Amino acid sequence: MKYRRLGSSDLNVSEISLGSWLTYSGGVERQQAEACIHKAFDLGINFIDTANVYGRGAAESLLGEVLQGVDRSSYVLATKVYFPMSDTDRGLSAAQIRKQVDASLQRLRVDYVDLYQCHRYDVNTPLEETMMALTEVVQQGKARYIGFSEWNASQIQAALDMPDAAKFVSSQPQYSMLWRQPEAEVFPLCAAHGIGQIVWSPLAQGVLTGKYKPGEAPPQDSRASNDKMNGFMNDLMSDRTLAAVQNLKPIAERLNISMAQLALAWILRDERVSSAIVGASRPEQLADNAAASDVELSAEILREIDNVLAPAMPQTAAR
Repeated sequence: MKYRRLGSSDLNVSEISLGSWLTYSGGVERQQAEACIHKAFDLGINFIDTANVYGRGAAESLLGEVLQGVDRSSYVLATKVYFPMSDTDRGLSAAQIRKQVDASLQRLRVDYVDLYQCHRYDVNTPLEETMMALTEVVQQGKARYIGFSEWNASQIQAALDMPDAAKFVSSQPQYSMLWRQPEAEVFPLCAAHGIGQIVWSPLAQGVLTGKYKPGEAPPQDSRASNDKMNGFMNDLMSDRTLAAVQNLKPIAERLNISMAQLALAWILRDERVSSAIVGASRPEQLADNAAASDVELSAEILREIDNVLAPAMPQTAAR
């Protein structure tokens, strides 16, 4: 496993990181989830990403239990705040940030998180209030650094322009071969200000593994067939997109790598990406994904990938 610096922070994170969005918030049995977390450490993965809203605290609680006894300095732990935790608890107000960070720390059973992220932008709270509350969290030692997920360039710039606020070190956008929107504005702006990218859905919800075929029902043990985990996949499951993805298989075969490794190596080709977050329901999936850290793609292969996927690109959309 290779490691990269996360933006301007002093955090060195594994190029492949373990997420817990759908898998460890109820989509995967406890025994499987625990096995994946331990396997991640065995593989050299040191970065674990979660959020308070994943299972309304379930993912954080599971991680808090499984990570007991693991040297706290040996891993980088990130969580997020914004989405509703109850009928009255949501957003990025100062009161919510103070309340939710303490609740997250309690569930995670730690004194601090390495990275505390705004899960989305809160249009109902003044940005200055949010940034001052996040600054307070850092000053109190409850988070070492702060980040955001799915903010646009103007929102990021407005935060950067606040002189007395803690500075963001990470951005968490959706990014994959099939969804490249952050390359236009977010990546360049962040690179200029010491903000690293930790990207989610690098395998496009599993579509880029090639397991889904046009005109066929998804495998019974796949995310697409699991009603607990398939709610964000409709845009990716068109026959046009699936057919284009199938045409990536000869490329992976020539390189003697898996489709997942091809997709993750494509992500890691960009030095502005610090880590790619993957979800895993089985330890062997994680082992396959982690191996992408050693794969380098030539300029010729990258051009071939673009040509193969060109017919699918208009079909993909943000989720």
